[in-house]
Amino acid sequence: MASISNEPEREHRDEEETGANEDEDTGAQVAPIVRLEEVAVTTGEEDEDTILDLKSKLYRFDKDGSQWKERGAGTVKFLKHRVSGKIRLVMRQSKTLKICANHLVGSGMSVQEHAGNDKSCVWHARDFSDGELKDELFCIRFASVENCKAFMQKFKEVAESEEEKEESKDASDTASLLEKLTVEEKKTEEKPAEKAEEKEENKKSEAVDEKKTEESVTST
Repeated sequence: MASISNEPEREHRDEEETGANEDEDTGAQVAPIVRLEEVAVTTGEEDEDTILDLKSKLYRFDKDGSQWKERGAGTVKFLKHRVSGKIRLVMRQSKTLKICANHLVGSGMSVQEHAGNDKSCVWHARDFSDGELKDELFCIRFASVENCKAFMQKFKEVAESEEEKEESKDASDTASLLEKLTVEEKKTEEKPAEKAEEKEENKKSEAVDEKKTEESVTST
């Protein structure tokens, strides 16, 4: 019985000691055990300029399940490289910044409005967001019709620009090839002429030698 009556007294004494310790302020400052330093985070976009960015939600078509699957919600961007001039489409999830689309916009690519939804559009691409090239069918949805139109317009402009660059390069390569062939033909035409001149020089030299021989015989 005594042990039971003494238990509340011990609890009360412990509470007083705890209260005294909490009220006591030593004024000491405790340094953190680990000091965290700021680390520069690279995104791979440092050498690119953003020419369009819009908030959206992205889907990819799952061929195995024959259905659309969400890739994430975030900001889709068109990024232009400052050196090469190449333009790629990149989209990251808003919270995790995980890449859910990453591909170049090239010649021959097209984008179309999604049937039945004027805020969405679809396109095919060789995507590299998972670390390897894959043929993907994407669908992207925007909050407004205006944003969807702006995205489609920029997509088409970039694709057409790349097509014009390729056509210009092909024309330049063709011109260089024709110029090279023309030069080679000229060289081929010059060679027979050079040989004819060489033969003529040889004949003249032989005639001179014969004349000298005749004069030598006559004088003896």
